[in-house]
Amino acid sequence: MSIQTADLHDAHGDQLILAEPIFQFFGQKKTFEGPICTVRVFEDNVLVKKALQEIPEGSVLVVDGAASKKCALMGDNLAEIAVSRNLAGVIINGCIRDSAQIDNMNIGVFAIGTTPIRSIKKGEGETNIPVQFAGVNWHPNHYVYADSDGILIAEKKVD
Repeated sequence: MSIQTADLHDAHGDQLILAEPIFQFFGQKKTFEGPICTVRVFEDNVLVKKALQEIPEGSVLVVDGAASKKCALMGDNLAEIAVSRNLAGVIINGCIRDSAQIDNMNIGVFAIGTTPIRSIKKGEGETNIPVQFAGVNWHPNHYVYADSDGILIAEKKVD
């Protein structure tokens, strides 16, 4: 199903919260929705890769990278994991790299920017915890709807 956040908000606005429009969109999948899985890291993408390999199919990985623009938390190799595992999409409070390659993949990715610099590899951070950025709280198992108009978050899936 192809969602439209504008129509969804018209019908269920009282159940939805709008994330601040701080993101750029990458990938060929122009709309996505799914339950939220979270990771909190700082300039280290080991747990991002692990989450992409382990979270349930159809999920949206939400990465709080503390809005760092010093390095990328995802590149084409990690995006390929998301595609092959049929994840719904990825939202990153941080940067990606290999954006031209990701733009040709069947994935939807929101990130705050791009950089060619790779992250460190220490494996530090937290998973499956509430995170806060873009003016909203992102809770594991809450639901996210995303398209070119914006990102909406709900406590549960709305129809």
